[in-house]
Amino acid sequence: MSVDGWNTVLVLGGIRSGKSEFAESLVTDAPVVRYVATAPEGDPEDTEWAARLAAHRARRPGSWTTEETTEDPRRLADVIESAEPNEMLLVDDLGGWVTVLLDPDHQPADDVATIAELAEAIRGCAARVVLVSPEVGLSLVPTTPLGRAFTDALGAANRAVADACDAVVLVVAGQPVWLKPAPTATERSAPTTVTAPTAAATAPVVASLSDTEPTPEVQLPDVLTPTPPAAPTAESGNPWAAPTMALPMVSTGLVIQPGMELPMPDEYAGPQAVDRLATLDVPGAGLGVLDRVVGFAAATQGTSTPVAWGSVRVLLLHGDHAGGAAAGTVAGESARRAAQARAGQGALARLAAESGASLQVVDTPASAPIEDQPALAPEQVESALRYGWRLAEQAADAGVQLLVLGACGAGTEAAAAAVLAATAGAEPPAVLGRVITDSGEIDDAAWMIRCAAVRDALHRTRRSSRGAKDILAELGGGDVAVATGVLLGATARRVPVLLDGPIGLAAGMVSRDLAGQARHWCLLADHGGHPAVRLAADVLGLTPLLDLRMDLGEGANALVALPLLRSVLALSAALPVHPSLTGTDDTDPAADEPESTDPSYADPDLTEPDPTEPDFAEPEPAGPGPASTGADEQPASSWRAG
Repeated sequence: MSVDGWNTVLVLGGIRSGKSEFAESLVTDAPVVRYVATAPEGDPEDTEWAARLAAHRARRPGSWTTEETTEDPRRLADVIESAEPNEMLLVDDLGGWVTVLLDPDHQPADDVATIAELAEAIRGCAARVVLVSPEVGLSLVPTTPLGRAFTDALGAANRAVADACDAVVLVVAGQPVWLKPAPTATERSAPTTVTAPTAAATAPVVASLSDTEPTPEVQLPDVLTPTPPAAPTAESGNPWAAPTMALPMVSTGLVIQPGMELPMPDEYAGPQAVDRLATLDVPGAGLGVLDRVVGFAAATQGTSTPVAWGSVRVLLLHGDHAGGAAAGTVAGESARRAAQARAGQGALARLAAESGASLQVVDTPASAPIEDQPALAPEQVESALRYGWRLAEQAADAGVQLLVLGACGAGTEAAAAAVLAATAGAEPPAVLGRVITDSGEIDDAAWMIRCAAVRDALHRTRRSSRGAKDILAELGGGDVAVATGVLLGATARRVPVLLDGPIGLAAGMVSRDLAGQARHWCLLADHGGHPAVRLAADVLGLTPLLDLRMDLGEGANALVALPLLRSVLALSAALPVHPSLTGTDDTDPAADEPESTDPSYADPDLTEPDPTEPDFAEPEPAGPGPASTGADEQPASSWRAG
């Protein structure tokens, strides 16, 4: 396809920026695509590089043809120059091409002349071409001659190709920014997040808010919780009281749209906190990999001496997925688990009670069979996103310092696999975990039904947009949509989120296309053995702290790890500086003993949603259970996020 008459496009971006996925989205509508691979195979012992190449190959549709130019870098210009007018070429990428060009096996070679030949071939090409290349010059100058030669050659290639192409786009953190041609006066006046020239781009243009029609609202299920709601506060009628940042509003409330500017954690506090650990009187080798917990808490709290999270709230999202996604599950089992949690029973409620955390069960809209139809209507997606945002707002207003996100529902793993396939190019069988029956047996037939459901859903939506809201409507469903809203709302109020399970990670994948800052407020304690969690964590840059391989249900694994994380933070805050760094030799143990604090943890009451908001139903009070039996006082060292 051409992009508004542009036949040649250069897609630039850093490592893991999403440039290849964006380039592939530009050619999805083309009937015939010739993929030109330029990267060398590399060292046979380098399994990580081989896995990257395999992931790229697996992401290509079966209708594409592949052509290799690794043996002769000069051949790339010949391929482009000889392409027919009805062809679509996708060249990925120029970084690999320059690597081969500078390889000693191809020397002596005039790389300047070869780059010039490539630029001329692009100018005279009759076919439509999309080229991918890493952007250079944004980091330090390499310290080796070979490294400097590579950056110089790649920079020269990028400049020459950008000059020859009709359009140039820079992908930063998954967000495309069009550099060429310059936006028109109309485009400059519109408050768009990305000046995208085509609907095929992953971040659609957002219309002016003054021209936006109010979105129809869908009534969501009641929010049930083991603690009675507090009395309404005497605030103004605005349900978005004291937001962290100014966000776009219309008559129906908050506008959740791609490219929102949400806050980032403190970029200096995290490294300072980790450096401070090296000065403490810690025996042995210190905290090991758990120093990342200290850095994360410091960045999200905005201080180099973070304290342990006192007030913690668990959000358990309950919503079923119909059709083949739920194959192998017992009817009514998820409802039983949700009712059990409401009553303060079961593993999740017991662990919440032990940790002094409040537990809130949230009923999300049921999702239709994705193999036959969209999981949700567009208006349901809008309402679910706002509902999740409001849940995070409620938590921040109640003084919650950490959210734990979990889910229970039939078909959640298949829904997460579908989202990963749409956002990261994953193959459904690779990210769908085995189906285990109640008797502990492996149900391969149910697993195959789930794979088929996801495959059919992807085939049904192969020509639809891959925007965040479209993915939620077509594939994700109610629980993923509400979880996405929770992540965005928590980010806006500077509340960190402890993820646990496929639904939370799938929401993280979707939220990055709405606000890329959200993933920086997320922490992953354990992958739980889920292949979908492993892949999504790798894409989002979240490294699991533990490898316990427990499977107690979403949210429970995080609560098992929570006391350990709290202990690490408490230790880092209480230990003194090593005497060798202070110039003293104080051996009095009483001098180093910190003041005692109340060891209890607060269990704040949940703020009742504003009944005037169409997104929310009146909450039903429920009797208190073990999950809500924490102390009623805040600890002396508590901090207020947001």
